[in-house]
Amino acid sequence: MTVAIDRATGKRRGDREPGPGLSGRLKRGYHKHWYAYVMIAPVAVVLGVLVLYPLVYGLYLTLTDANSLNTARTIGVNHIDATYRFIGLDNYADILWGPTAYDRFWSHFIWTIAWTAACVALHYGIGLGLALLLDQKLRGRTLYRLILVLPWAVPTFVTVFGWRFMLADGGVINSALDALHLPSPLWLEDTFWQRFAAIMVNTWCGVPFMMISLLGGLQAIDASLYEAAEMDGASAWQRFRYVTLPGLRSVSSTVVLLGIIWTFNQFAVIFLLFGNTAPDAQILVTWAYYLGFGQQPRDFAQSAAYGILLLAILIVFTSFYRRWLNRNEQQLAI
Repeated sequence: MTVAIDRATGKRRGDREPGPGLSGRLKRGYHKHWYAYVMIAPVAVVLGVLVLYPLVYGLYLTLTDANSLNTARTIGVNHIDATYRFIGLDNYADILWGPTAYDRFWSHFIWTIAWTAACVALHYGIGLGLALLLDQKLRGRTLYRLILVLPWAVPTFVTVFGWRFMLADGGVINSALDALHLPSPLWLEDTFWQRFAAIMVNTWCGVPFMMISLLGGLQAIDASLYEAAEMDGASAWQRFRYVTLPGLRSVSSTVVLLGIIWTFNQFAVIFLLFGNTAPDAQILVTWAYYLGFGQQPRDFAQSAAYGILLLAILIVFTSFYRRWLNRNEQQLAI
């Protein structure tokens, strides 16, 4: 067997050139894409300052016993140095398995799951129903769309404060129930009705986004599919089941995931509706705020630990959710 050798270079013909090292690839990538790096640099800096640094610092606080009594602070002209200690994973152990774990974490976790499931189911069900109605050829359809989008366009704090006034003892809702000789619930005092009111208000705020998203998905479905199904004798329910729902699969999976993440971390509705007056209606994110800022002494370490647990729960859920969707798509493709 003869091996040809290039006389000029002394290398065998057919040999591959050695690839550039890591520094060479970075330098080549910088020279090729320097403009893109310059454009995204401000965004990277802002995200690092507003997201990455608080996240890393919060993770560090979870490993300490920091509270408002042992952190560094200035009183008048006197500066008091921090005296909190590194305690490892004790905060997580106390939250998950401590003597008050059920009252402080698991009860709020169960309610947060129920709250998220109920709100997202109502958002999707009502939003899909309204989207199907607005997709029909109705007189004044544009006006209906504008009216139905208003709850989403109005700032959340205005909406929630309006509901708070209406749900008060002498509010419009209880006055109307009294006029009809119906019992008037204690919307802002009784635990069951507090939770019911929170779901109702959040549904009011969240349905318009779901409706608009699903309406866009409906309009993207090819009309010829409905015509073919109708020619084959498919009923309205069969067209909805075999044409509409499959056509909305990609949009539905995205908006449901976003709805779950937003609802799981929905701070504004619970806090503005009840403040710190409804401990049994607090979801995990508002309970974490209460621990860090609504009590004395303020427990910064435990509050930060709740935040890290919330992040971990959402990351795990999102990964399983996306994997489940991918598996279903592969099965449908087969």
